[in-house]
Amino acid sequence: MARINRPVSRRQAWWLLATALAAGLPLTPQLPLWLSLAAAAAFCWRAALTLRQWRLPPRWLMFVLVIAGTAGVFLQYRTIFGRTPGISLLVVFLALKLLELRAARDAMATALLCYFLVLGQFLFTQTIPTALLACLTVLITTANLLAASDDRPNPLQQLRRAGLMLAQALPFMLLLFVLFPRIQGPLWGIPQDRFAAVSGLSDTMSPGSIAQLSQSDAIAFRVQFKGTVPQQSQLYWRGPVMPAFDGRSWRVAQTLGAYPEVPYRGLGTLVDYEVTLEPHGKFWLFALELPATLPPDSALTSDYQPIAREAVRNRLRYNQRAWPEAIAGVDEAPGALRDALALPKQGNPRIRAISAGWQARHGNDGAAILAAAEALFSQQLLIYTLNPPLLGADMVDEFLFDSRRGFCEHFATAFVFALRAAGVPARVVAGYQGGEVNPVDGYLVVRQYDAHAWAEAWIAGRGWVRIDPTAISAPSRINNNLANAVPSGEELPFLARGDLAWLRELRYRLDAVTNGWNQWVLGYNPQRQRDLLASLGLNEPDWRSMTAVLSVLCGMVMLGLTAWILRNRLRVDPSLAAWRRFTARLAKRGVAWQTWEGPLAFAERAAKQMPVHAEAIAEIASLYARLRYAPGPRASEFEQLKAKIAAFKP
Repeated sequence: MARINRPVSRRQAWWLLATALAAGLPLTPQLPLWLSLAAAAAFCWRAALTLRQWRLPPRWLMFVLVIAGTAGVFLQYRTIFGRTPGISLLVVFLALKLLELRAARDAMATALLCYFLVLGQFLFTQTIPTALLACLTVLITTANLLAASDDRPNPLQQLRRAGLMLAQALPFMLLLFVLFPRIQGPLWGIPQDRFAAVSGLSDTMSPGSIAQLSQSDAIAFRVQFKGTVPQQSQLYWRGPVMPAFDGRSWRVAQTLGAYPEVPYRGLGTLVDYEVTLEPHGKFWLFALELPATLPPDSALTSDYQPIAREAVRNRLRYNQRAWPEAIAGVDEAPGALRDALALPKQGNPRIRAISAGWQARHGNDGAAILAAAEALFSQQLLIYTLNPPLLGADMVDEFLFDSRRGFCEHFATAFVFALRAAGVPARVVAGYQGGEVNPVDGYLVVRQYDAHAWAEAWIAGRGWVRIDPTAISAPSRINNNLANAVPSGEELPFLARGDLAWLRELRYRLDAVTNGWNQWVLGYNPQRQRDLLASLGLNEPDWRSMTAVLSVLCGMVMLGLTAWILRNRLRVDPSLAAWRRFTARLAKRGVAWQTWEGPLAFAERAAKQMPVHAEAIAEIASLYARLRYAPGPRASEFEQLKAKIAAFKP
């Protein structure tokens, strides 16, 4: 109790300030500016109190500051509950706790607050740099706890002791991580505010929307194929289907009916793969066209769009199979076909006239009208660009006959409009096209700049047929990548550039490391745990067998650490062993030796407390110092040391 209530020393106060800075600085981007400035002011105040040895603020002032800080957080967020308000409140408490450090118990409470703030970092991000920074903060905080009980060792010694303690705990942490039953869903996060802004496809598409998204090099999802990776031109990742058009924008239809299994017939060899989907906040899943199976807890809409039961707000991994070719929608419902023919009553007279001519010439022959539309797009010499011009009310006419410059959404919009005007049901499909194989880990990485839109037309006897009008005018976009398709000189996303080989190689390695972290640390879910245990011979283990395995392995680790400690004890220098026997006798008389204390300094302190034995203590300490630190000590000196210690009887 006396140790807990003893005053906080100057060195302990500096330790606590350093620990608070290490725990609070990483959270600064998540806090409001006024709170960051207030916390910085409190830290500076604490530094001045320690440096000048001023008196601590009175308790009434601390009470006022606590009320003011809590009120500020409430006014900022209109609540004190939740992820960001809760972390903000902890920062307020930490900053104010530093201003009332009086006893060692306050130091321990401050250290525990820092541990909570380290956990709070993972509520916002779980990247590798965040984890490394958290490990460093935990090391400093643990050293702070050691300093709270004994502040005499220097900072390097405290950090070394803390590192040794954490290293001894590391095997137990790894065992618990691997074997402790996993919970479904993210470990870090609060349901009501876990989801933050993410980039990705929207449920609407208007001119320029995908072109804007293609400026981002953020990862949309990763794919691991079980066999050979299909050719780039076959990598169409189906996402939201948009049949509704208002003359300017396409929208996802609110389909109520959904299929629990695929309702069409597939052709060709099945393609097996696994998708690791980044959170995008929508319900749809991305699948290689056309999906042959559906992931768990998902369904297929009436327009063959895979959707999850819940919005994808956490990283999701699922296995999939796809048919390179499939016959879908041959017996499509009349209502769906009517929706796929709907057009505004006015606008775009030039393409309407051309489409009417196709219909007059070919009647109900959808295949012939489709061929005529492809021929038109080929003849127009359209240019694929990331910087399309703004279009007016007759956007399709202006794109096809005036500017002739556009991105994939312009191509898809114009093509579907032309088909509908000619009486052929058609719709827009948004998703991603292509991807880049990382040669380091073999995963196909699909980024936001791979976002794409294409068309689907319904042809009697064939069902829904995919047509990509972008491939007609810019085949290099489909066969290669975005950088090869756009005109030279246009600004590309940084990671899409192909002229920096060293950057590409570095990106491959960083992506592989990040993917491994996502797969085996952040994505270590119950299914991944079952797969790992099955590979170790534990098929479908229950809680009893898991507890037994965990107990045995923890016992083995404990035995290993015990053996290591005993082995180190056996390696103790004989002179050190003799010195410890000597200091143990003095400790019984109330003079305890500290491991960081030099023998001569200890002898001087002990002689002041036991002046009767001052000469004997000085001789023993001098002999020990020569044996331990002088070059080439003589064996006779060790015998003298043993004899003097044996004769020493305080």
